[in-house]
Amino acid sequence: MDGRFTRRNRRTAYENPWITVWHDEVVRPDGSPGVYGVVHFVNLAVGVVALDERDRIVLVGQHRYTLDEMSWEIPEGGVPDGEDALDGARRELREETGVEAVRWHELARLDLSNSVSDERAAVFLATELTHGSPEPEPTEALEIRWVPFDEALAMVLDGRITDAISVVGIERVALARLAASAAAASAAAVSAASIDIAPATSG
Repeated sequence: MDGRFTRRNRRTAYENPWITVWHDEVVRPDGSPGVYGVVHFVNLAVGVVALDERDRIVLVGQHRYTLDEMSWEIPEGGVPDGEDALDGARRELREETGVEAVRWHELARLDLSNSVSDERAAVFLATELTHGSPEPEPTEALEIRWVPFDEALAMVLDGRITDAISVVGIERVALARLAASAAAASAAAVSAASIDIAPATSG
């Protein structure tokens, strides 16, 4: 037994332009028959941590129907098959906030809920920003806020930001900064130690 589920057959239980719900009849890892529901997403999800020259991050607020709650998030959207993830991230950032960026760096690739869904995501850092006018989709009623990065990190830690892509993106930037600070401190300590133990030279 290798711990795998084996699919015997599959039928489509529900479908729309964004998702398909599959009802699978399976053989469980212990050999018993069972069923498995899978939510297939058409698009790759993307999110962008966009930081300006004042170390502020842009957040997008919107009502999330599934939770019936207001959610503050980094700019996010879907990238259809055939569009590059980075190109899709550029497009979503521009559409939702009017912001464009010169420098881009991929922060993470994610499986968002792998027990029931095959949805995957890519998260990017965008810097050296220019500002324009947003062009949201008709289905989107968005609020835009620029907050200091440290405040956004605090919002993650105290639960004001709970969106998974946003949490990972913001924390990845925070961890990268912490690692860079630790490396700089270590390098400074090594440099100081080398000065302290340098042999004296006679005149």
